Amino acid sequence: MASWKCSNCGYTFEADAPPKQCPSCKEKCEFVDNSCYTPDCADSGRDDRIGSKR
Repeated sequence: MASWKCSNCGYTFEADAPPKQCPSCKEKCEFVDNSCYTPDCADSGRDDRIGSKR
């Protein structure tokens, strides 16, 4: 399962695919896959450096 981050509010959640609307801000947003693929973030399963809130 991938970790997704909302480009609008920064909400992070796990799902197979991103939804059409953010569960947190209720906006139609772009979602960034911030799943962890390196050992330094393996404990959380997501890389918080990816998709920083604007």
